[in-house]
This record gives sequence, C-alpha cells and structure tokens, in this order.
Amino acid sequence: MRTAVGRFLQYLNVERNASELTVKSYREDLTALTDYLTEARGGACPKPGEITVLELRGYLAALHEAGYAATTIARRLASLRSFFRFGQREGWVETNPAKPLRNPRKPRNLPHFLSSEDLSQLLHAPPANTTMGLRDRAMLETMYSAGLRVSELVGLNQSDLDLAGGILRVRGKGRKERLAPVGSYAVRALRRWLSVRQVSSREPAGDASPVFVNRFGRRLTTRSVARMLEKYLRQTGLDRRTTPHSLRHSFATHLLDRGADIRSVQELLGHKSLVTTQIYTHVSTAGLREIYERAHPRAK
Repeated sequence: MRTAVGRFLQYLNVERNASELTVKSYREDLTALTDYLTEARGGACPKPGEITVLELRGYLAALHEAGYAATTIARRLASLRSFFRFGQREGWVETNPAKPLRNPRKPRNLPHFLSSEDLSQLLHAPPANTTMGLRDRAMLETMYSAGLRVSELVGLNQSDLDLAGGILRVRGKGRKERLAPVGSYAVRALRRWLSVRQVSSREPAGDASPVFVNRFGRRLTTRSVARMLEKYLRQTGLDRRTTPHSLRHSFATHLLDRGADIRSVQELLGHKSLVTTQIYTHVSTAGLREIYERAHPRAK
C-alpha cells in the first residue's frame, strides 16, 4: 500500500503537475487510511487490491465519530476515489471500492466578507512609514483588488507584475495561470513596497524573485500572511472571523453588489465552474433589490 501511495504521489507531481499543497493533502489523506487499515488488521499493511467497500465504510464512520467536518470527510473520500482510479489504470485493483460511497451532506455556509467601510479601515491599518507596514498594506490591497487566494499572493514573483498595465500573472489551483487586473490603489501600494524592499543574498535571481518577503528576504508563507492579518484585526477591532480568504469573498461580493455579471466574476476569481461562484449571489440581496427597483416598470 505504501509503495502504491508513493507511485500515485509521483504521478500527481510529474504527470498531473499538481501543486506541492495538493500533493501534501493527498499524502496526508492516504497515510491516514493506511494507518487506520493497518491498525484494523492487527498490524498488517494491506495491499490496494485487498481493500473492500466495507472497510472504507468503516473508515468513514471512524472519521464521523472522531468529529471530522463533512467537508474534510468529502475531501478524503475524493482522494480515495482518485487513488483507486489510478490503481485501476495501473492494474493494482480491478474495481474502485471508493466509487459506491456517497459524500456526506455538507452545510452550505455563506462566505464571510467585510463591508466597504470595514475593508477601508483594514486597508489603512498598516503604517505607511515603515518597511513592513508598506509591505503589509501592499499585500492587503493586492489580495482585495485582484481577488487573490493567499497561496496566489505569496506565489507572486516580480516577473508576474505588469504595474504599468495594471495586470498580474497569477498561478491558481492546479498551477493554472490567469491574468488578473489590479486597481490603482494596489498598484500604488505595490510600487511603494518595491521601492523599499530589501534584496537578500539568499534570494533567487531573475524570474523566481518573490514579490513579498519576510525580514530575512525569504518568500512569505500563507501562515505568515494569516498572522499579519490577525494583528491588524486586533488593532482595528474588526470581526475576528476574517481570514485572508475573506478579502477574496469581499472582492466577489462587492463586484456583484455594484452590477458586475456573475460570469465575469467567475473569470476574475479563476473558478472552473460557475456553481462555485453562484454562492456569492446569496449575499447580494441589497444590490438585487436596487436593480429590481431601477429596472422593473412597476416596482414603484
């Protein structure tokens, strides 16, 4: 089983060009299953072809009993389906034992976002007279202006910036690239940050030079961005539920509230499916009411 998992992870990395984060998630999911089955079988690690639907049902039941969220269980089940589908292709298994299993019903939570007023307060929280303050302001402005995921933000290289044209080259999920427009406030903040950014001797040269670095000149991590945001939420007293992804939610919600069509927002977010974007229509009722009153001949 462990050999098969290693071969599958290699396939994801080499043939599917999956991101490091994706490979890490699959590794954790499949390791958890292997450990569970090894323990359930009294210490004997199973072969992929020996694993049954009943054993996988038991594994999912154990996850439920341990209090795992439905979204986590659904993700692990998706990992198992992909692994056994690859096993069928490689001849390790005859059938996919994960295929008959149903996903748990996931609660449909509305995305958390900030109002324009709260967002303005957050964007002005980093000091404009320190190097790190200029960096933090540039990060917040860029995330909101372009609707970036935090992984996309920290993955930006200096060669990805076209500040004269107001365009960023962004690498999204599955390393899929897209061009993202960025507004004048973010462009100004980026220019100010880049003018004071220190170059480290450890920094890679050329195209791989990161836009956002820590005090030691190393590329920031997603966790570093989250800690930075938490600091400014404490300072401003804004909703502590706010995460870096909340700025992306705010980006989409504010666009729809101001009349942007949903397919354009889908393209800007880099969503593969329109269904993913449609959740934002549930939080724009005020904007819908305004459009209705303006457009319907008998609204007033």
